[in-house]
Amino acid sequence: MNLLPWTIYLTFAGALVAWLVGNRSPAAARWTALVTALTGAGITLAAAFQFQPGNALQTLVKVPWARRLADYHLAVDGISMTLVVLTGIAAIAGILFSWNITHRTGDFFALFLALIGGVYGVFMSADAFLLFVFYEIAIVPKYFLVAVWGSTNREYGAMKLVLYSFAGSALVMAGLLWAKSLGVPFDMALFVEAARKLSTAQQTGLFALIFTGFAVLAGMFPFHTWAPTGHVAAPTGASMLLAGVVMKLGAYGCLRVALPAFPAGFETFQPVIAALAIIGIIYAGLIALVQTDFKFVIGYSSVSHMGFVLLGLAAATTTALSGAVLQMFSHGVVAGLLFAVVGRMVYERTHTRDLTHLREMPLHKLLPFAAVVFVFAGLASMGMPGFSGFPAELSILIGVWQHSPVWAVLAALGIPVAAAFTLRAVVLAFFGKGKGTDCEARGRGEAGQASHHPLPPITLPEKLGAGLLLAVSVLIGLRPDLLLDWIIPALNSPLMKIATQGGAQ
Repeated sequence: MNLLPWTIYLTFAGALVAWLVGNRSPAAARWTALVTALTGAGITLAAAFQFQPGNALQTLVKVPWARRLADYHLAVDGISMTLVVLTGIAAIAGILFSWNITHRTGDFFALFLALIGGVYGVFMSADAFLLFVFYEIAIVPKYFLVAVWGSTNREYGAMKLVLYSFAGSALVMAGLLWAKSLGVPFDMALFVEAARKLSTAQQTGLFALIFTGFAVLAGMFPFHTWAPTGHVAAPTGASMLLAGVVMKLGAYGCLRVALPAFPAGFETFQPVIAALAIIGIIYAGLIALVQTDFKFVIGYSSVSHMGFVLLGLAAATTTALSGAVLQMFSHGVVAGLLFAVVGRMVYERTHTRDLTHLREMPLHKLLPFAAVVFVFAGLASMGMPGFSGFPAELSILIGVWQHSPVWAVLAALGIPVAAAFTLRAVVLAFFGKGKGTDCEARGRGEAGQASHHPLPPITLPEKLGAGLLLAVSVLIGLRPDLLLDWIIPALNSPLMKIATQGGAQ
């Protein structure tokens, strides 16, 4: 457990090494990034085996940092431990699916690892100001990853992504400074205890600022539009991180900071949050259903699935919140896998994401591995039993029902919508009407017969990355207790109990 902070330090060190060696040897940068990610994941798994779930944050390190402002305080409980493990898995998979990067390879992996280091820091921060600092560190690399290595409208996508992120950050910073001016310390336990003593009007204002600021990055309707645009513009590895862990930073901030600290404000806005979450689930699903860009389908599906997370936060029962955290983990794995198939396996080979073009190809024959992986990932995304999405969404809906059956029924409408846009994407992209003899079937109309010029085969790194993500989804689908046994005790802690009480009838 005491080694867990080294995931942060080693990741930032790996970013520096990858940057230094990248200009001379792209292969060295790739291997530096992979070894760094594997080391970080190894530390998280070792800590996971040693972790003893409890009803309090377990301090890893606490030293004076910015006097009279904040301490360098890192700690974990079952919630943060779950997301730290997710970060380690996402880092490995993202690097494996970025193995083909040849342009400024060292710079790419340096920024990639810097983002991962910031994410590790957010999930382990036990000080609100320190959490915000790591949150900002994670935001900055996103712009360059998308703007330099992205594809469709990359400058626009990168700028929109960062502007929305910094706008949300500004709201969070305003809320934190306002709380500090009212005598609320930044240490998380003291922050929550002191903030609960503020007046109803103060709590309402602070909750509105901090929750909304974090919810922007979580993709809450109507602040969600950065997500599909950013996902589509980003290179594959960055798309996997954006959906896999970056959107979780916003949801984690809502859960860790806003909900327990300002119960009066939460009570005021609880119906509004639920309504926006339900709209996001259904609206984003319907938009995904009519998209012709394969990556936009996955981008809007991410917004829809994150709506379930936000709805679980709004219901705030123990069952709903545990399902929300489980859904963060599940969506991080499954969405990462979907973006990997679409962006790396399909787009990099066919040079098109247009479903009207892809349907002319027999991709189930040209890329059978990609077709099989996408079918399984689609089943996981739909919440099929045996995959991680099933216990996550089921827990959310049961918990939401405990608070409001009407909310649960409305949210459940998103499930057939998700099945519809997933099955449509599977059929159009992989089982279309093409027979592999038309040059147009290769996306851009290159000369030659598809049957004479087969698509490049799936590489070993891609197979390893896909196998890792798929295996994790199946493991948690069959054994959700592996994570729920961490999450539920954390929700019963004094720090989080007031949030679960907010969902009581």
